[in-house]
Amino acid sequence: MTTTTTMTAVNPTASRRRKSGGQDAGGRGPREGVIPRTAAFIVMGVFTLYFLTPIWWLLIASTKDRGDLFSTNPLWFADFRFFENVGALVAYRDGVYLRWLLNSLLYAGVGAVVATLLASMCGYALAKYRFPGRETLFNVVLGGVLVPATALALPLFLLFSQVQLTNTFWAVFLPSIVSPFGVYLSRVFAEASVPDELLEASRLDGAGEIRTFFTVSIRLMFPALVTVFLFQFVSIWNNFFLPLIMLRSEELFPVTYGLYAWNSTINQFPELRTFVLVGSLLSIVPLIITFLLLQRYWRTGLGTGALK
Repeated sequence: MTTTTTMTAVNPTASRRRKSGGQDAGGRGPREGVIPRTAAFIVMGVFTLYFLTPIWWLLIASTKDRGDLFSTNPLWFADFRFFENVGALVAYRDGVYLRWLLNSLLYAGVGAVVATLLASMCGYALAKYRFPGRETLFNVVLGGVLVPATALALPLFLLFSQVQLTNTFWAVFLPSIVSPFGVYLSRVFAEASVPDELLEASRLDGAGEIRTFFTVSIRLMFPALVTVFLFQFVSIWNNFFLPLIMLRSEELFPVTYGLYAWNSTINQFPELRTFVLVGSLLSIVPLIITFLLLQRYWRTGLGTGALK
């Protein structure tokens, strides 16, 4: 007791710091200034409003009929006719919009799964195997990341036209399963998250390379694979230029190209304006659902990749 009292009397500042959890004598830790915090919130609020306003307008416009679309407040509800508009959209031309939506789900869903699998295998091989030309091959992959997709559209069209695959499902699907960014991310994550000792132990137990990859490595790489899947899914879903030059048959259109085709004929068919608005709103629902379902793994993958 005497010793503690003496130490407190000699060094009262240390006692106050202990009581305040290591903060300074006034009980204040390192705090961010009020002005920078306020400025940051204002900037985030402005950009949030900037990005959400078009979606809000699209939601409001989808609930109106063609007469109320330009005669009422564009950012608030009028006569609520959303379900009637959806019913008319689905029934238009024997449900062609649903066919486009199904095509997009097929292109993006299956394409993203196959692209993620191929990217994970390529990235894993580049990370865990030593072979001549490995770094050269990886540099070629990095070069592919820098090439914009629009620059490859015309060469792809010429290649597919030579093998008679234009205006087919494969003309859009096959280019979608190649993801240079996915290969890059998979290699970086495999190097950091798959220990060589674990692979050696699996081989000593008699597992082959394919079994080791699918039973051990792919589980450790799962957060990165979800990130690759999401990026590829969104990229394929929003892909417009490739279907534009590859497809001619309406039954093969993805939803993005189908809505563009409708929008191009609004002057001749004014009733399509409502269909384009409602269809645009419905077309973003699968993206939102996918992100909500996978955001936990996606955030883990991005965070781990940034730390590594």
